[in-house]
Amino acid sequence: MKLIEDVNNKVAQHTVKNRYWKENGVEVMRYGLPTGDYVLVNDKIQDVLDRKAKRGIEPKKMDFLGTYTVSVDSKRDMTEIEGNIIGKAHARFRDELILANNNGIKLYVLVENTDGIKEIRDVFRYTSKRRLRWFKYNKLHQEGRALNVPIPKQPPVSGEQLAKAMLTMELKYGVTFKFCKPEESGKIIIDLLTGNEV
Repeated sequence: MKLIEDVNNKVAQHTVKNRYWKENGVEVMRYGLPTGDYVLVNDKIQDVLDRKAKRGIEPKKMDFLGTYTVSVDSKRDMTEIEGNIIGKAHARFRDELILANNNGIKLYVLVENTDGIKEIRDVFRYTSKRRLRWFKYNKLHQEGRALNVPIPKQPPVSGEQLAKAMLTMELKYGVTFKFCKPEESGKIIIDLLTGNEV
């Protein structure tokens, strides 16, 4: 089995997954992907790789558009997915979801976490460390203390707001959010790409 990992993934942040794949005979290649972080190499993708190799050039990410129908985008933790959905990276993330949806790609977003979150229903009860910190320092500011510690005017998003945004994105863009512990991600990515949805 061959897997393509998006070249923009930082290698050092994905060692657990890569160790699992190496131990299980999965060959990992790194190329740019138009949407998602991981795809399985199929005949169409292999054809792109072979044609580009014959010409002595690296494939560009858009060369893979139309060659796969399932992709997994992994997120290292709840903070990253919060930034993608609510934060500064929202527009880029939304564009990736639209690109996948417009091209018939089933995109799974796999959120690795150690917060015990297993499904969107759990996100409703989630409180980020950033949100807890905001309430702590907001209270101190109201008491006239810790005024040298800056905080935003509004608290970070609540778990309920984040969960509702995820559900909206699932309906609007056809994406599916999945959750797992970091040590489970390598197997789950393979399961999702091979149609053994967990």
